[in-house]
Amino acid sequence: MTAIVDTETISTTEAPAFKKSRVLLIAGILAMVVGFGAMAGGAFGAWYTWDQAVAQDIVTPDDAVIPETPVRGPFTMWAQADIITHHQLDSTDGLYYSQMERVVPQIDDNGSVVLDENGEAVMVPNEARASWINATALTTVLNLGVMAYALAAFAFVVGLTLVFTGYVFFHIRRRAVIL
Repeated sequence: MTAIVDTETISTTEAPAFKKSRVLLIAGILAMVVGFGAMAGGAFGAWYTWDQAVAQDIVTPDDAVIPETPVRGPFTMWAQADIITHHQLDSTDGLYYSQMERVVPQIDDNGSVVLDENGEAVMVPNEARASWINATALTTVLNLGVMAYALAAFAFVVGLTLVFTGYVFFHIRRRAVIL
């Protein structure tokens, strides 16, 4: 029996420049550029949200889940939104905006219903219902801040993953031999 031995050895550590893949080079560069961009965007988004929260100078009330703390990050934003909703429900006897009448009878200083010249109750806008508009606006803004932090964290992690992927592409390209 005769064995054929190949005398040519191919190095797997370094390939000639003309045989390296341009696709891996382009993919690596794109992954790194987009990755660094996503990381910068995520960092900027978190900083901007923080900066806007600082400018408002809000402190959670003493009955909040996180009491007497400046509202800056996602947890204090959530705590502030939660306590606003809690206080609003307390002031409207547990009713939400959609569960309340748009107009209610006007009440005088003695607690009696005010009647018009026909003997019917004078109807006025429901102020308790209208107060839900402010509460909803405030909680929406705070919840958007929480989402901004979540999106910034997601962008940063995706960017980090892309930078690592670009590094892997460069590493594979450096060791690859394209025949």
